[in-house]
Amino acid sequence: MSEEIRGIPELDKVIHEKGRLAILSQLKVNAEMSFSELKKELSLSDGNLSVHIKNLESAGYVSTCKSFRNKRPLTTCQMTSLGNKSFDQYLKALENLIVHLKNN
Repeated sequence: MSEEIRGIPELDKVIHEKGRLAILSQLKVNAEMSFSELKKELSLSDGNLSVHIKNLESAGYVSTCKSFRNKRPLTTCQMTSLGNKSFDQYLKALENLIVHLKNN
C-alpha cells in the first residue's frame, strides 16, 4: 500500500516483514531476549536475524546491548518505547484493515 486506501493507514514497512514482525512479537512479551534465544525461538540463521535486528535498531524500534557472560559474548535485545508504540500502531492498523474488509 503506497498511501492510505479508503481511510486505512499505511502499514509500517519496517515491521511488516515477517522476520521483523516475529522479533517484535517476541520482544513485546519478553522484556529482553538474547540473540541466541531469538534465533532458537524464530528458527532464523545468524545472518538473517542480525540483518533484521540492525533494521529494527536503525528504525529505533529495538536496542541491543553487547556484553560477556562466562567469558562469552552476549548480545541482548529490548524493544524501545518507540518500538512499542509503533508495534501497537501496526497492530491497530491491521485490526482496522480486517474490520474494513469485513464491512465491504
